[in-house]
Amino acid sequence: MSTVAGVRRIAVLRANALGDFLLALPGVEAIRNAYPDAELTLLALPWHADFLAGRPGPVDEVIALPPITGVSTSEDGHRAPAGLLERLRESRFDLAVQIHGGGRYSNPFVRALGAGTTAGLRAPDAPPLDRWVRYIHFQHETMRYLEVAALVGGHTSLTEPRLTVTARDRAELGELPEGLVAIHPGANDPRRRWPPERFAAVADRLGRPVVVTGSRAERDLVARVAGAMRRPPAAVAGELSVGGLAALYERCDLLVANDTGPRHLAAAVGTATVAVYWCGNLINAGPLSRHRHRPLVSWTPACPVCGAGGLDPHAGRCAHEVSWVTDVPVDAVAAEAGDLLK
Repeated sequence: MSTVAGVRRIAVLRANALGDFLLALPGVEAIRNAYPDAELTLLALPWHADFLAGRPGPVDEVIALPPITGVSTSEDGHRAPAGLLERLRESRFDLAVQIHGGGRYSNPFVRALGAGTTAGLRAPDAPPLDRWVRYIHFQHETMRYLEVAALVGGHTSLTEPRLTVTARDRAELGELPEGLVAIHPGANDPRRRWPPERFAAVADRLGRPVVVTGSRAERDLVARVAGAMRRPPAAVAGELSVGGLAALYERCDLLVANDTGPRHLAAAVGTATVAVYWCGNLINAGPLSRHRHRPLVSWTPACPVCGAGGLDPHAGRCAHEVSWVTDVPVDAVAAEAGDLLK
């Protein structure tokens, strides 16, 4: 579709986790390309503001939102604070774009910004925006947001995110060995976690210096991988900012990980990746190229404990917090990692 005339200020809503932001980055870039002289504001979370401050890219400004159900948190019971929408309307956005999800909660929020034109996604239970594309669960997230950007004339040759590492990021690092390989055994959803002992086995086979990374909450998981390895690796669990982690991955020859935000981060700074994916997640969040990114796919269709199906996105989730990706063998992961390190 054509661009919107007279756009000087743009709001883009994308207020969630690291991997979600990186998957949407080509779409944000496409919107920027269509309106190079406009100011683009990302409505997001506090971590976005810290991470994007001073970083080259399509975002000029970040407004960190408080917890709002369906907009900036998945938790129930959080309404927009009094006066928030009034303050946002004072920015006089000409265009507001929702690249956040199906729109049940986010579309009313975007409409309330008072922008001249709204655009975004729409699930069956969501109100329409001025320009919208149907939200269908099984679609790669990056392609989904590029479709949204195209609604307002967005265009880009970028299909996989690229991120600039800054001097501030690199300043967080000390001395690092050459030939470093990173292992990231965590994931927010336990169903996406490959067993830590298998990560250790892969790391041992590669014969490279290894750093095991994780969040502060994943320290025990990092310790389990390190404890299972024959040679003690370096361990980084919550000590670095997101930018510092990007700088660390930039210095690595390879990351071996689950389907998680740090895998997207490593890929965005140019590092090769091998990752274990559940089949449904591969559709939505897998790497789009295979030259430097190798997904190993679990075809487990149901919970290994109770048999509850996982392929219907509208079905309820069972209560079992177990891995669904244990059918991916160590040999397969190690073979892909070895090939990329040649």
